[in-house]
Amino acid sequence: MTLLLETEQLKAFYGPTQVLYGVDLAVESGGITALLGANGAGKTTLLRALTSMVRTEGQIRFEGQALNQLATEDVVRLGIAHVPDGRGTFVHLTVEENLRLGAYVRRAKREVDRDYERVYGYFPRLGERRRQQAGTLSGGEQQMLAIARALMLRPRLLLLDEPSFGLAPLVVRDIFHILRTINTDEQVSLLLVEQNANLALELADHAYLLETGQVVMSGTAERIRGDETVRRAYLGY
Repeated sequence: MTLLLETEQLKAFYGPTQVLYGVDLAVESGGITALLGANGAGKTTLLRALTSMVRTEGQIRFEGQALNQLATEDVVRLGIAHVPDGRGTFVHLTVEENLRLGAYVRRAKREVDRDYERVYGYFPRLGERRRQQAGTLSGGEQQMLAIARALMLRPRLLLLDEPSFGLAPLVVRDIFHILRTINTDEQVSLLLVEQNANLALELADHAYLLETGQVVMSGTAERIRGDETVRRAYLGY
């Protein structure tokens, strides 16, 4: 097992308020890891902590390099892309202008130009709407755009916060199929926060269960799915 990302005794704070309490987590290179837990468990805060968006204590390492003292833009340059909750699209810009912003830290213009067609290959509907204002897209198309914009970074690790939220089941299935393809074809590792535990465990190799800012269970997705407490509380059977 080659670790891409790991945390050790990670704590996170909003001002004086502590939200994470000593989280140990690992994401394998080329793997898919799911973060499960109820609202308020600290899942979103964990993703923000990994990208230096909140104050932290403890250790965060990406390919062995400590991230704790880095600014968010420097974390991004290392190859960590964050698709936040709420999608975060720039609604007054076109699809293509949103994608261009995703590649803002890259300097090889020819490679960036080729990557437009690469992401349109994953998301053909975005290609059809490349000149369209992002705010006029459907919710599913905006989520696709948020993921595509992150892919323009050419990331090693993709952090996804509730990619299924508010979307129709068929759209969600399409998006999760594309995420699996991206992971398989490009070996992009995924760290996924997802309320739909069934869907997350279908996609993931490993999973962590957070409760009140602490890891209370971790293991393979198969093991987590088979736990009776998880089944009753999160899987609905």
